[in-house]
Amino acid sequence: MFRSLSIFNYRVWFFGALVSNVGAWMQATAQNWVVLTQLTDNDAAAMGVTMALQFAPPLLLVGVTGWVADRFDRRKLIMCTQASLLLLALALGTLLLTGLMTLPMMYGFALALGVVTAFDNPARQAFVSDLVAQENASNAVALNAASFNTARLIGPAVAGVMIVVVGTGWVFLVNAVTFLAMIAALLLMRPHELVVHHRRGGPARLADGFRYVARRPDLIVTFVMVFLLGAFGMNFPIFASTMALEFGRGADGFGLLSSFVAIGSLAGALLAARRERARMRVVILGAGGFAVASTLSVFAPSYGAYAATLVFTGFAVVTTLTTANGYVQTTTDPALRGRVLALYMAILLGGTPVGAPIVGAIASEYGPRVAIALAAAVALIACGIGVVWTLASGRVHRHETKRFRLTLDETQPLHTITPEPEDFSDEVAGTTPLPLPPADRTPRLTSRPRHGG
Repeated sequence: MFRSLSIFNYRVWFFGALVSNVGAWMQATAQNWVVLTQLTDNDAAAMGVTMALQFAPPLLLVGVTGWVADRFDRRKLIMCTQASLLLLALALGTLLLTGLMTLPMMYGFALALGVVTAFDNPARQAFVSDLVAQENASNAVALNAASFNTARLIGPAVAGVMIVVVGTGWVFLVNAVTFLAMIAALLLMRPHELVVHHRRGGPARLADGFRYVARRPDLIVTFVMVFLLGAFGMNFPIFASTMALEFGRGADGFGLLSSFVAIGSLAGALLAARRERARMRVVILGAGGFAVASTLSVFAPSYGAYAATLVFTGFAVVTTLTTANGYVQTTTDPALRGRVLALYMAILLGGTPVGAPIVGAIASEYGPRVAIALAAAVALIACGIGVVWTLASGRVHRHETKRFRLTLDETQPLHTITPEPEDFSDEVAGTTPLPLPPADRTPRLTSRPRHGG
């Protein structure tokens, strides 16, 4: 489960990212609470607008940010983005402590944070593959998610207590300090031990990532499922804050709900780290599990019951997204990985500008339970899309000798959808195609016969 931590560069990255992510979750919790309770009168729609502004840049800048992640030194690029986020956190904290913050200013900062994050996310996602060898890439991605969700377990709870005790401004200043941990980790790394990735300049190649994905039906289905979950399902700040208010809780109650999500998220990430490789069927099952967990949240009769359902929600969503991320990373051509991951992150985060305002408006008008029910319905649609594609692609077929046994072949489409070498010959020259797993390790999906069958 923890094999990637035996590598020095990854170990340094893991702990630096853990500290930085704790601060990031503290700031996200404080920012949402400020918009909901200090800058507006419990207006969930305003929170949806803030989230839309923050997550729109990854979608709008996807071509440029992916190319930058592939073209430049990712380690130095991350240093620049982390330093920029540090300065923005300092400015936010100062304005809040001096009482000068307004809602339009918060909108502006949300947009600025989104622009920097648009460059930071694909570089950080692709950099994980630069830290370990190809055979450990899936494990490294899962452990990266575990670090992220461990921080999610700690950050919101700490932020909730800090908001009550000292106020929101100090939360932003503490977050600014945590960025130093990531910058220090990047400085401590051994550059000569990094896995070299292929670089090529020229704006004419920006479209290669789009063209590559267009030739991969499995990636298209993955991206559609991720978009639906990101747009309508992953609006946890809106769901948790409005449900906390419905149950008569304050900032500490809101932060605690976010930590309950993180308990399930951490469990999902650790289980993903145990899997030998990322599989599409896990992505599909995770989406279905998210639909079930969200449905349970709709009918939760008390704060404690709702918090319990969030554990299952967190487990399902992280299982889906961690596996999807690992699948994209491990099956994408290394020379195009940055661009494809930028597209993946743009679809995941860029769905928020579409869904968050809608979800926020529904929560304000009809209550949070109706908004959560919408998320459950959309997750069920995402699961259905995955199931239909799996059946239509020919991956499921009857066993040769057993009447009721089905075989799920997850490698079959890779034989037919991988682009021919000449499509990207000038981009991927010298690279080695990813090996396919041996036949005796083909995943199996078994159905038992009925009695008397």
